[in-house]
Amino acid sequence: MSSLLAPESKQLEKLNQVERKKHLQKIRIIKHLYVKGAKSNAEICNRFNISSPTSMGILNELMHEGLVEKQGRGESVGGRKPDLYGLRDNSLFVLSIDMEKFHTRIAIFDNNNNNITGIHTVPIRVSRNLSAVQELYEHANSLILTSGIDPDKLMGIGVSMPGLVSSKDGNNYTYLLTGQHERSLQELLEMKFNKPVYIQNDVKSVTLAEHRFGAAHGKRDVLVLSMDWGIGLGAIMDGKMRIGTSGFAGEFGHIPFVEDGLLCHCGKRGCLETVASGLALARKAKEGIRSGQYTLLNELSKEEVDTLDPQAVIEAANNGDQFAINLLSEIGINLGKGIATLIQLFNPELIILGGKIAAAKQYITTPIQQSINTYCMTQLREKTGIALSELGPHAGIMGSVATVMENIFENHIASTKS
Repeated sequence: MSSLLAPESKQLEKLNQVERKKHLQKIRIIKHLYVKGAKSNAEICNRFNISSPTSMGILNELMHEGLVEKQGRGESVGGRKPDLYGLRDNSLFVLSIDMEKFHTRIAIFDNNNNNITGIHTVPIRVSRNLSAVQELYEHANSLILTSGIDPDKLMGIGVSMPGLVSSKDGNNYTYLLTGQHERSLQELLEMKFNKPVYIQNDVKSVTLAEHRFGAAHGKRDVLVLSMDWGIGLGAIMDGKMRIGTSGFAGEFGHIPFVEDGLLCHCGKRGCLETVASGLALARKAKEGIRSGQYTLLNELSKEEVDTLDPQAVIEAANNGDQFAINLLSEIGINLGKGIATLIQLFNPELIILGGKIAAAKQYITTPIQQSINTYCMTQLREKTGIALSELGPHAGIMGSVATVMENIFENHIASTKS
């Protein structure tokens, strides 16, 4: 790992006040280049209110340390086109883990979000107890060893997972429960990997990815809706992702929606998830098949029906199956009613729809929009755009990379200031 971003405490103790100030400037510039991309010397001067010689001196040092390089030229403002400076590929690495209910994806990315290893899908289910932790470590460590990267350049590990995740506490209060263990889940993982570990809720990871690399980039008020087996919500307000007091903000799928409705896995009845999620879609499809509805899904075997997932219903809809189209319409109308409430609460400029159900495209977006038109005030809905995510199924794993990088930078900045 670059000496600049190595574990900081002992090194910082040796720095005098002037050296600490320069160290802080370096970290801030690296973070800025990571988040914003290559910039000119003048842009860096303006952003950090430092002189051109000071900025150029820092950039030269960062180039000497192998973290920064020249990356072409910027737009001319009347004279010579300025050099652009950006982070060098493969200077730093992050191991990203994206856990879902039935499988886990693992990959290593560099500081410019290049996927070094490809995305490996392994059959690790997210469990309520810690039984998955050792298996997770073994698969992830194997990938590190076979990747060919310098382990000293691995900055940390990001873990995205469903459930009530408190990044501040380092615990998931739904899955991978630590019980009476004296250490948090984050601490247990750090002991395994001997690296910094940052855990995050899956939808918040997706939201961060959209904010940094997707349709929310450069926008200040955006809601990101994950339509998967469950329903999750990420909120970007005033340009920042909101997490709430306990880190649990965005439990949109568990708002009361149907009076005395079906029992939700959260323990309440009638949650939005019971009528507008992937679980609801699969349940309604099974009920229709078993009651004799005419549908392409009748070609499935009994075993395939028993394990039916939302993707099968979406594929049937895309093949013109009216039963599947009607089911998606029902799901979309319920979702749209809930989204109409969100629009009136948050007044966003954009709502991004992602997750497995987003693959239904017009079969889900059309009923959502119709429902919003019915239930939302005109003055608010006319200012809100609806868009499908362009990041695809790997948004969560990209968000985990950003989580690690930004936490590492912030921790170094805080340590340098103290």
